[in-house]
Amino acid sequence: MAGGLPGKSSANSSACDNEPRGIVMPEICRETTKDAEFVHPADMADRLEHLSLEKQVCALHNMSKGDAAEALAELDGNVAVDVLENMDADVAAQIIAQMAPDDAADVLDELDEEHRNVLLKKLTRENSEELRNLLNFDPDSAAGYMNTDLILLEKHLTVDEAIAHIRGEMKEKENPYYGYVVDEKDVLLGVLSVRNLMLARPGTLVGEAVAGQAVISVRYDANRREAASALSRYNFLAMPVVDYEGHIMGVVTYDDIMDIIDEENSADMLGMVGADPEENVDTPWPESVRKRLPWLMVNLFNSAISASVVYMFEGTVAQMAALAVLMPMVANQAGNTGQQALAVMIRQLATDRFDHKKAWLAVLREAKIGIVTGLFMSLVAFAGAWQFTANVVVGGVMGGALLCDMMIGAVAGGSIPLILRALGRDPAHASSIFLTTITDGAGFFIFLGLATLLVF
Repeated sequence: MAGGLPGKSSANSSACDNEPRGIVMPEICRETTKDAEFVHPADMADRLEHLSLEKQVCALHNMSKGDAAEALAELDGNVAVDVLENMDADVAAQIIAQMAPDDAADVLDELDEEHRNVLLKKLTRENSEELRNLLNFDPDSAAGYMNTDLILLEKHLTVDEAIAHIRGEMKEKENPYYGYVVDEKDVLLGVLSVRNLMLARPGTLVGEAVAGQAVISVRYDANRREAASALSRYNFLAMPVVDYEGHIMGVVTYDDIMDIIDEENSADMLGMVGADPEENVDTPWPESVRKRLPWLMVNLFNSAISASVVYMFEGTVAQMAALAVLMPMVANQAGNTGQQALAVMIRQLATDRFDHKKAWLAVLREAKIGIVTGLFMSLVAFAGAWQFTANVVVGGVMGGALLCDMMIGAVAGGSIPLILRALGRDPAHASSIFLTTITDGAGFFIFLGLATLLVF
């Protein structure tokens, strides 16, 4: 199609031309678009994701550009990329122009450079420069998530003038919850909510209204976790982003923080088992194989260590088959104990809610928990193993090994994330694999070692 993006087929060439040209819009496309303005963008995106690519392109093409922009912002990243790559470039650029700058930058960042440049060239110079600036920032930094669409209030304005200014700007702004008071050089002096402005005494200068205010903000190069933690701590709807001189650059909004928290939680969950944090069900399976295989090899090597421990006590296991039955119970219970400590520590590190100097005190806390829970479970295991084997010594071996291994599991679960962080690695990345190696190896060694010394 003329004007389409280079190198891509135009999926909308037969279905998404405007009806005045004589092309009849498919019924499914008509049904999807007819009530777009009454449907929440997230629900509209959900509808679109259940359609074929051709029908997705068709539906967005025939929505109002504002509705299409909101729906596109809610689409899964891979879906949004496919749609833009198969849509007429002029139409795609019109939709991008209607999106909030941060959402538009997120979508464009996923496109290959050639397609991205085609769309940026079709935007106004102002919009194009704004988006190019956003794309230059680290996507995992506060600036990578910030929205530059904000309301600035010069310090010499009265509250009445500020309210009139906000009223005039409100329609064009995504989140007009706050007015940001700045000086002549756009240095952030303070923040006023719309409520504060409405309650202020008429005639008051906004500069006076924020005088003495402790300005809370994040630097543009702050990690996204730091930005999320700050916004969550202060319960703001938006957090201002500034440079090192205090000039306001944009804001990180609450909806972006929710996305960050969701992504971080997903990344931690995947990283704990050695899966790539960026992987999802839409990732091509060969790529998933490439990402998972190295950690599976590490796990195989670690499992070989545990197997070699068992092999060291081959004679002991051969003399009493019951040991082979009881042995995995020790490692499994210690593994669960370690996983609990691991999950708590990773969550704490992710939210940055405690002083890093006290981190090792948290490990001591986990050790105490491991001792108490280990004592209780070892008594239960002692009684169960004694009854199962009719041998009180085997019961004692089972109880003692379980107590020791649960203590080790608790300490290891609390320590591994801190050690990985000290090495400059993601605390969640494959920590579960290393924990399993420790609890299995130690559990087998302690259990079989005690059995060799006390039973035979």
